[in-house]
Amino acid sequence: MTKVTKHFQTEVQQLLDLVIHSLYSNKEIFLRELISNASDAIDKARYESHTNQELLEGNSEWKIKIVPDKDAGTLTIFDNGIGMSMEEVEANIGTIAQSGTRAFLDNLKELNVAGHPEMIGQFGVGFYASFMAADKVTMVTRRAGSKSAATRWESIGDGTYTIEECEKEARGTEVVLHLKEDMREFLDEWRIRSIVKKYSDYVQYPVVMDITREELPQGIDGKPIDGAEKIKKVEEETLNSMKAIWARPKSEITEEEYIEFYKHISHDYNKPFRTIHYAAEGTSEFKALLYIPEQKPFDLFSQDHRKGVNLYVKRVFITDKCENLLPDYLRFVKGVVDSSDLPLNVSREILQEDVQIKRIHKNLVGKILGTLVEMKEKTPDDYLKFYKEFGTVLKEGLHFDFANKEKLQDLVLFESSKTEPGKYVSLKEYVGRMPETQREIYFISGTGRNAVENSPHLEICRKKGFEVLFMIDPIDEWAVQSLQEYDGKKLKSVLKGELEVDTEEEKKEKETRTEEAKKQYLGILEFIKEKLADKVKEVRLSTRLTDSACCLVADEYGLDANMERILKAMNQDVPESKRILELNPDHPIMGVLNKMYEKEKGSKKLADFCELLFDQALLTEGSPIRDPLRFTMLISELMVLEGESLIGK
Repeated sequence: MTKVTKHFQTEVQQLLDLVIHSLYSNKEIFLRELISNASDAIDKARYESHTNQELLEGNSEWKIKIVPDKDAGTLTIFDNGIGMSMEEVEANIGTIAQSGTRAFLDNLKELNVAGHPEMIGQFGVGFYASFMAADKVTMVTRRAGSKSAATRWESIGDGTYTIEECEKEARGTEVVLHLKEDMREFLDEWRIRSIVKKYSDYVQYPVVMDITREELPQGIDGKPIDGAEKIKKVEEETLNSMKAIWARPKSEITEEEYIEFYKHISHDYNKPFRTIHYAAEGTSEFKALLYIPEQKPFDLFSQDHRKGVNLYVKRVFITDKCENLLPDYLRFVKGVVDSSDLPLNVSREILQEDVQIKRIHKNLVGKILGTLVEMKEKTPDDYLKFYKEFGTVLKEGLHFDFANKEKLQDLVLFESSKTEPGKYVSLKEYVGRMPETQREIYFISGTGRNAVENSPHLEICRKKGFEVLFMIDPIDEWAVQSLQEYDGKKLKSVLKGELEVDTEEEKKEKETRTEEAKKQYLGILEFIKEKLADKVKEVRLSTRLTDSACCLVADEYGLDANMERILKAMNQDVPESKRILELNPDHPIMGVLNKMYEKEKGSKKLADFCELLFDQALLTEGSPIRDPLRFTMLISELMVLEGESLIGK
């Protein structure tokens, strides 16, 4: 048959432009695509040879070979797979997006054949990635077992191609890329090695290349001959490892192999804390090998932190930037996910909205959280080690992952007023040891354990024997907004609003005493409110204080002092807010202030005491006082007065 020039079917030029300029953001992808196509062709040959040994033609040593030729400016990819007839070339190559792989799989599906090989090229566009790097592509192919001539196909990507019969001794396909001038870097040995290592390292067939080395000739004794001229030696070297550890049964993998692979993909010198290796079946089939590290990476909270799970499709690397594979709060997890049925869109790099990715996401999250729940229940000491490293980032899930909120609620831990420093309590444990009279889950937020443990806001809870959770991680203030209740019990901040801690009888008794105290201290309360009008929203008698003289509390839905500090640290524009000054009616200071008020209502000293009360409340909540110099002067005056009184006695 003579050479024939034909036009591509479909609007080929537009599609080629899409492939060359828009389909892939990375030019090096073309080599991945061609290796994937070669792997598919070998898969087909292996499968069909099970029922037709003649297809092997005496050669069952499967391989994919890359041949760079710098002199000719060509890069050739050989495979000894199934090859194509001229009709198949026209059907699969002459028509853009007509996939021979898809037709092959559809045929097997119609025949209901089990155990067929997994193919990569689902859409038939990968071959055309060649035109990103080449201004001319030549393909020579012969169908395995065919006695007829081979086929030569050639195109410069202009909408036409030529096709003719030719001779080819071995079965399979060779694709010759005549590289563009600015693409000659892909002829360098190191460049080819790096691309194969990155994308095709786990392809199950050897990807080989001839390597030329210079070495001294050896003498009779086997030692190099000094002074002799070096000779060139060509050796075929395998570029890929073919060791897809995740594709092997767990029973065949040693602990050392798991650790070695973890170190390889994570660049972590430590061994993994936990290994999760499983295969998912059903609506979404994939294999996953995931690792939980021992220690958090230094950049875990950096915006530039890269998630550690790589996406493969049938052992071919697709991306390490599939943001929807795992939620951000599990970004510390390392590993690989290899999908066997992921439908690749025309771009293998835009997978974020794919329905299969969403199914994989749901499955992975469930498996990881299930592993953490099991660890917490069966090996609590191990879970505590994990939590101290990753508890902060895990809490982010409370805000973002509503679907897994219940699991996450049981995984978060807090220090509390009944735990020793460094010890934690879960919400389940907290609720389990609540007294019968306690109706809510109480918590206090602050900058650290020392700051909250001695807060006057805890006094009534401590007196009643109620445990108070310490929200001392900066993220707690944010996460607790989504954690409004647990097991039917509302979470209540002791820094906000009124505390309902009493029984009905106690409440009635306290209301009676409070009303009497209000009548007794009506004048001084109004005076303090007037003097502090620019600083506080309200002045009232407290039901939460038992020992301290005063404290500041926020409205039920207002910002407490700790939240204000966090927002300001984030450079947020926080409006000036006023809180409520609560005074302990049973503290001796109230009696002193009341007598001073009755004796001399407008005295400067009484006004100074009001300022001292407010500054004292600021200090106990960890907030800075507005005029430290004035505060120290007033304290000094009080010390002098107290000292003179003692000397006088």
